[in-house]
Amino acid sequence: MKITMCGSMKFASEMQECISELEKLGHQVYGFEIPPEGKTETFQEKIKNDFIYKHYSKIKKSDAILVFNKTKGEKINHIGANSFLEMGFAHVLKKKIYLLNPIPKQDYIYDEVMAFQPVVLNGDLEEVK
Repeated sequence: MKITMCGSMKFASEMQECISELEKLGHQVYGFEIPPEGKTETFQEKIKNDFIYKHYSKIKKSDAILVFNKTKGEKINHIGANSFLEMGFAHVLKKKIYLLNPIPKQDYIYDEVMAFQPVVLNGDLEEVK
């Protein structure tokens, strides 16, 4: 299966490990562009490098996305703005949506995420099928 990884750059190294595990399971995984050390993805960099469109293009050629939703600060199983946008892209493109962990209780997106009908892996990558 072709899978695009989505998630916060705060977890870039953990996501790389997840990509390696998925590849060991026989999947082809499209990763992400990591900003240079010490730099954050500002909106200027996102525009200059066209990151949003580039990631959309990866989702378009994938069978599914995997949202790496881990606890970020006090936000349990957090789904950020970019990941939510990418879930929307996957949904309208009729791609399967996997969440690494359960759907967060984020009031402003809970119902929308439920409507995407994601497959919750509960951390088990072998459930990606």
